[in-house]
Amino acid sequence: MAASPFPAYISTRGSSPDVDFTAALLAGVAPDGGLYVPTAWPDLRGTSAVHGGSAALATAVLAPFVGTALPPEVLERAATRMAGQFQHPETTPLVELAPGMFVLELFHGPTAAFKDYAMQMVAVLAEAALSSRSERLLLVTATSGDTGAAAVRAFAGLDRVDLVVLHPLGRVSPVQRLQMTTTGAANVLNLAVRGDFDDCQRLVKGLLAHAGLTQGRRVSSVNSINWARLAGQIPYFASAGQSLGSEADRATYVVPTGNFGDAFAGWAGRKIGLPMGGLLAATNRNDALVRALETGVYERTQAVSTASVSMDVQAPSNFERLVFEASGRDSGLTRGLFEDFARKGRVTLPGDLLSALRREVSAVSVSETETTQEIARTYAEFGRVICPHTAVALHAARRLDRSAGPVVALSTAHPAKFPESVEAALGFTPERPQQLEGLEGRTEVFESVDPTLEAVLAAIG
Repeated sequence: MAASPFPAYISTRGSSPDVDFTAALLAGVAPDGGLYVPTAWPDLRGTSAVHGGSAALATAVLAPFVGTALPPEVLERAATRMAGQFQHPETTPLVELAPGMFVLELFHGPTAAFKDYAMQMVAVLAEAALSSRSERLLLVTATSGDTGAAAVRAFAGLDRVDLVVLHPLGRVSPVQRLQMTTTGAANVLNLAVRGDFDDCQRLVKGLLAHAGLTQGRRVSSVNSINWARLAGQIPYFASAGQSLGSEADRATYVVPTGNFGDAFAGWAGRKIGLPMGGLLAATNRNDALVRALETGVYERTQAVSTASVSMDVQAPSNFERLVFEASGRDSGLTRGLFEDFARKGRVTLPGDLLSALRREVSAVSVSETETTQEIARTYAEFGRVICPHTAVALHAARRLDRSAGPVVALSTAHPAKFPESVEAALGFTPERPQQLEGLEGRTEVFESVDPTLEAVLAAIG
């Protein structure tokens, strides 16, 4: 497929110059503090009919976003690497549990979580972009568990990348922690922050804005605030549509969400013409998004620890992208709201914006009790063991009317990553897949730090 003309990216806050795909990839956050989005959304209607397997489909979906910023063979190599790292021949298989009720399995990658899909491709794209510019990259990422593990697996050992991973101390599962801290790679620094995920995310934004880190290198993030990372999640919505066939345009996708990245990837898929119907974001007790859509007040409160630890987020960064789009791309409004939110932790959404947001996406919260009950119910009904995040999605999915069209719940992680939660619900621990074997007994390397920018900068050195 020939590359599309140069696609430009703009900031949601409107005060930064347009950039190409590689600049957005290597910057992460725009200089004005906003998040990058395409200046115009491509039309990819018909892409889900692409044949040739998951690598070909990923290439077809992402090519218009990359455009001429990188040679076509780089994207093809990235997509081929991604597909080759997954343990299932279909990469992200769609499994029907009951008539009209599906799960999209996203956990067959090297760290057994959905973040592998995009991260494996972004590592190839970033290395190619750095090589072409003879540059070096300091990559910083906040994680509630899965992002850090996937980033470590994708970027460990790369010549031009130094990776710093911040995770909340004691708030990731033991398996997730071991995946991050036992790599032994010289270019990886793991920092355990004495705080929650929102503290980690705040520190990453502080690092990205710190001029002292940019001497002789670029600084970026590989969280879903990075457009390339988020865009890399769009192709599996195309894959699901391919599997659903004629029913695809009536399907409602239920996305378990913390930082709203995967949900916004679904929104973007629908925006570019992939056959999709509704979009439901399912949160755990950390329900800032749900409260915002219900009351019009977007308020940050202290994140609460739950079984679905990767969703313990009370300030979802990608909500800014949705606000920008729902407001008719009003960068002034977006900038004002999120600068106020950063200062005060609370903003009231204008009535017309709130109505527009409700038209774009729905959101529900699922309790801890309901999560545990869903793990047990899914096993009793289907003989299927699921992780707590998948349980949040499935519980929310059961509330939907399947007579209106199929319901697809995203299954974002293998249950073996959360053995304590599964055992509490089922009385036994799930069997580990091959990619999670042998973690215990390895030497862990990480440093505990206070949730201050000064402490993190001192650790980075």
